[in-house]
Amino acid sequence: MFENSLKFARSLDRQDSLASFRKKFLLPPAGNGPAIYLTGNSLGLQPKTTQQYLQAELADWATLGVEGHVHAQRPWLYYHKFSKKALAALVGAQANEVVAMNQLTVNLHLLLVSFYRPTAQRFKIITEAGAFSSDQYAFESQLCYHGIDPATALVELAPRAGEYTLRTADILHAIHEHADQLALVILGGVQYYTGQFFDIPRITAAAHQAGAYAGFDLAHAVGNVPLALHRDNVDFAVWCSYKYLNAGPGAIAGAFVHNRHASAPLPRFAGWWGHREGERFQMKKGFKPQPGVDGWQLSNVPIFQSAALLASLEIFQEAGIKKLRQKSLRLTGFLEFLLSQADPDGKYYTVITPGDPHQRGCQLSILMKRQGKKTFTSITRAGVIADWREPNVIRVAPVPLYNTFEEVFRFVTLLSDSLY
Repeated sequence: MFENSLKFARSLDRQDSLASFRKKFLLPPAGNGPAIYLTGNSLGLQPKTTQQYLQAELADWATLGVEGHVHAQRPWLYYHKFSKKALAALVGAQANEVVAMNQLTVNLHLLLVSFYRPTAQRFKIITEAGAFSSDQYAFESQLCYHGIDPATALVELAPRAGEYTLRTADILHAIHEHADQLALVILGGVQYYTGQFFDIPRITAAAHQAGAYAGFDLAHAVGNVPLALHRDNVDFAVWCSYKYLNAGPGAIAGAFVHNRHASAPLPRFAGWWGHREGERFQMKKGFKPQPGVDGWQLSNVPIFQSAALLASLEIFQEAGIKKLRQKSLRLTGFLEFLLSQADPDGKYYTVITPGDPHQRGCQLSILMKRQGKKTFTSITRAGVIADWREPNVIRVAPVPLYNTFEEVFRFVTLLSDSLY
């Protein structure tokens, strides 16, 4: 299927129907050319059109002032609506089920207010051990807010001895085991450290069968893997937009709430942008939520952040997540093949991301057995921008929108040269 040669890598690039999308991004320099940028899983690259989108809003602000809310090219009053179609396509949702708002952890807390409703009987939360730290803090603080001890209520699932990722069967078993006391199952869609893509439909179905809600943190999944949140009956999800969605550092985040909850009398923290649009400026007491996830909004939309998101979403709409996934499977598969060739005996490293392509996104996590920091420093000096995660993992994510097969080949060559 693959060959370990620069010639073969270049042949794959010539066959790549998405190759032209690389020209739509600004690549950080390194030496006499661009860096080998493999950290789209931490911060995506800037689309060249981002400045154009931002400048359009700055121009409307300069010439219209407050009237930009209704007379701007994209009226600011309705800005959160402009990203709905593209976001819905990326996460497999209906337009009224998605919204760009706030930051990821803010959205997580807001939705936990609604979907973590502990009782004396049902109070446990199931998540993966080693979840991203912000998620851990959110779960622990929500439990403490309700007067519940995280040590007894937070069930953190760890891989079996000698393994690095969770087996779906073990997740389902834990849900069944804790069913009588279970209030919520919430996992990362793609685990940030290992790169494991969880089986969202099976986990969601098991949670519902146990009488619990199912939610997901999609920070490493959105724009990376195909999702079908509506079809899979996920109750809620949150994500950030600065990784695979390329919306810039600190970008506006997003949220999903299944439309079966659209009119449910769920508790929530309210703000004026979540109030019924037609009555918002009447300034009356008594919160009346907008239908769908829009009713969870708090404040008016940050226009410049949202403009940067629109610039990237336009590219996703042109490329299509299905085609991006097809390239990603091949690109990351090539990376996996080359890594196995570079250290066939596993003397220096092992890849802890699942070998099954359907259980991962584009990221591979390389567990260094020796010379980890030295190796990382060496490839960094050679022009590779990768990601070091303590204590001993190098994460690399060849992004199908802008990475090439030749870059993957060159990366593994530099990695190998640093080892021997």
